[in-house]
Amino acid sequence: MTQLLEAPAAAPARRAIPVWLAIVAASLPMFMATLDNLVMTNALPTIAVDLSASVEELQWFINAYTLSFASFILMAAALGDRFGRRTVFVAGIAVFTLASVFSALSTEPWMLILGRAAQGFGAAAVMPLSLTLLVGSVSTRLRPLAIGIWGGISGLGVALGPLIGGAVVEGINWQSIFWINVPVGIIAVPLALAALPNTFGARVRADIVGVLLVGIGVLGLVYGIVRGNDAGWGSLEVMGSLGLGAMLTLAFVWWENRTPTPLLPLRLFRDRSFTVANIVGLLFSFGIFGAVFILIQYLQVVQGYTPLQAGLATTPWTMAPMIVAPLAGLVAPRVGTRILVVAGLVLQATGLAWLGLVMAVETPYVEMLPAFILAGIGMGLVFAPLSTAVLATMRQDDHAKASGTNSTLREIGVALGIAVLTAVFVGAGGQLTPTGYVDAAVPAVLVGAAVLALSAVIALALPLGRAARGSGAPESTSPSI
Repeated sequence: MTQLLEAPAAAPARRAIPVWLAIVAASLPMFMATLDNLVMTNALPTIAVDLSASVEELQWFINAYTLSFASFILMAAALGDRFGRRTVFVAGIAVFTLASVFSALSTEPWMLILGRAAQGFGAAAVMPLSLTLLVGSVSTRLRPLAIGIWGGISGLGVALGPLIGGAVVEGINWQSIFWINVPVGIIAVPLALAALPNTFGARVRADIVGVLLVGIGVLGLVYGIVRGNDAGWGSLEVMGSLGLGAMLTLAFVWWENRTPTPLLPLRLFRDRSFTVANIVGLLFSFGIFGAVFILIQYLQVVQGYTPLQAGLATTPWTMAPMIVAPLAGLVAPRVGTRILVVAGLVLQATGLAWLGLVMAVETPYVEMLPAFILAGIGMGLVFAPLSTAVLATMRQDDHAKASGTNSTLREIGVALGIAVLTAVFVGAGGQLTPTGYVDAAVPAVLVGAAVLALSAVIALALPLGRAARGSGAPESTSPSI
């Protein structure tokens, strides 16, 4: 996930802190937050039984986190600039830890949904500020090493989420996936206070109106999609929610074009690389994470895998980016970011289509393994090059807003993907039973594959993104669309 990175403001002189301690202080909370993005996936079937949760409520266990995260991430960065980045970072850790306790104690689906939403708000303060604080804590000479370690830890959190979630659920109970955050949070708060500087940025007025418009607008769209099958697509509840969401989203665009301190400067979208990369990022998250939501439950509900077995089965998918992404970063200057992104999206679309075509009640794992490998390699080819494309022709002063926008749109893509693909699943008569799952899951997964194929076509509009001969900088591209 692309994080906000900007030059830190000057801080008062302070005693030297070991580099390793600063890396741990910045990375530990970030690892906790990235882990919880996917740690619930393998626990969903168990939680569904224990809390008597419906398919609709299972979606909200994930979407409550992603929507609150997406709605608050840009505001959290702005609050960090104004009140101190370490201050907001530590507050985010505290909120995330307390929300984890509430989630672990949940006895009703609505309680877990509320706890997950609060976790998302805390993570939104942790994720964008961790890298900025780390950069301000190490010397220029050691900065590339520190950022590399930070990136590896971030990727490890995403990759290990399903595996750790499965192991904990199988070995103890589903509540433990939240309890493990508590000691981490207790350690992380004093560590951050001791090892990280409290830097400040430009103290501009916070765009509260923008946050409310985009947050409620996207929530309205997702709520309408989630409720469509049960309430009826022509019902006042669904049409009203979709209409309100659309109007508030349009109002957000109007407001951002009017306010002097926008949450999202619309002028950034005049840049072709930025615009195309963000569209691709949204569709990428939509297709891949919506499909993950369906497939993880297929392995357990239909195939009879335990949570740990499901995590191990998907390891070729989730761990491949750890190997492929660094290699993609090395070859990108030579071959260009566009070809890597397009190839990665094609591989992911092929992998999902493969899974959709072979899914059955008794499909052998060996028939699914090539698809998991293709999807994993594809994800590794997309992550870093797409992040590079977002910032390729951005001014240094715009990097924070640009990368924050990319993170926000990707999280919105996750929420919309889960909502839409689950709506396809439910609309096709899907049920959380071995006999009622497969026939409805197949069209949902194939829709995810189609969205990824569409994103590959759109990605062809990216600039070539190859380094200029004799330099490490990308080729200059026209900023116009």
